[in-house]
Amino acid sequence: MFLDLKSIFVNENSSLPINYELNMSEVELSGGFPLQKPVSISGRVFNRAGIVTLKLLLEVEYSAPCDRCGENAVNTYCFDMDRVVVNHLDGDDLDEYIVAQDMQLDLDELCRCEVLLEIPTKHLCSNDCKGVCNKCGKNLNLGKCSCPQKELDSRFAALDQLLNND
Repeated sequence: MFLDLKSIFVNENSSLPINYELNMSEVELSGGFPLQKPVSISGRVFNRAGIVTLKLLLEVEYSAPCDRCGENAVNTYCFDMDRVVVNHLDGDDLDEYIVAQDMQLDLDELCRCEVLLEIPTKHLCSNDCKGVCNKCGKNLNLGKCSCPQKELDSRFAALDQLLNND
């Protein structure tokens, strides 16, 4: 979606509402396509005292296997984007400002980059996910496994026998 910001740049106290969805289902992350639902983008671009500001709320649903237990997990992430928009830039402050060449802004590319930067690198089904047993592979969120909790070092087997004979 391209935004024509000419009227925003020249008219103080002007505003342009933004409300649309961005399809990112073709984006491959970690060997899969976790962004099957469109990213919801809402907000506005406005001019206050000659400063053009872009304020957006991005909401994305991420569906992929949990990094600890392997079960499919769907999480929704919301994050704000608040940037100053300029029509030209003389210095190297690209991190602080968004440049709208010819007063046009490619909102799709901007939001696509923001989503990819903001999505957590570790995807969990829940914050207290217990993962799987290292020995038998049982999902520990479903219950304990029958594996011994502590594995005895074979060098101490004789001591263990002495302690267990009492």
